[in-house]
Amino acid sequence: MADAVLHYIHDPLCGWCYAASPLVAAARQMPAMEIRLRAGGLFVGANRRPVTPELRGYVLPHDRRIAQLTGQPFGEAYTDGLLRDPSAVLDSEPPIAAVLAADQIAGRGLDLLTRLQAAHYVEGRKLAEREVLVALAKDIGLDETAFEQALDETLGARTQAHLADTRAWMAQVGARGFPTFVLERGGRLSTIEAGEYLGRPGPWQARLRALAGHRDPAT
Repeated sequence: MADAVLHYIHDPLCGWCYAASPLVAAARQMPAMEIRLRAGGLFVGANRRPVTPELRGYVLPHDRRIAQLTGQPFGEAYTDGLLRDPSAVLDSEPPIAAVLAADQIAGRGLDLLTRLQAAHYVEGRKLAEREVLVALAKDIGLDETAFEQALDETLGARTQAHLADTRAWMAQVGARGFPTFVLERGGRLSTIEAGEYLGRPGPWQARLRALAGHRDPAT
């Protein structure tokens, strides 16, 4: 399975990507499974959203459903703090740039993405703010100076290029939203519908093994 790549089309502020986080963690446990992050940009440009009562009313039912399906936690600092803060803005570009920067300096983009999701959905942190991103990078052990430099270099043109590449790739594979998982093996691409596996990491791993042409270790 050394040649298996799991492409993960995501957004750091996508609730259903947070729901799929345990599936990503399960895939990381599989020997020789490479996970390649492709950020699509849910809240970028004209789609940036200020936090309003209407937005809160829209996302909370989805969050409750995610919690029921997966057990993923949602903290009061998020539900009754961030989602009631009129100064907060949902802007995917800064956290996407942070993930790219973490990958650039240490190959730890996925570790930072996981930390960003917890910071947003549990701790109610504002991921649009540079100082928050720097603090979270320090939390996972990244060098502060190196990360800040990489973040500054990544914000803007490099992040926009990454988003454009992801959207072109989504069109190529027929991906319609976030999250989307595509397994690549020997040049063959297989899109996996993750919805049925939410909260079921064991069957998810079995599905990945089957697509990668690997026998189940129990057989």
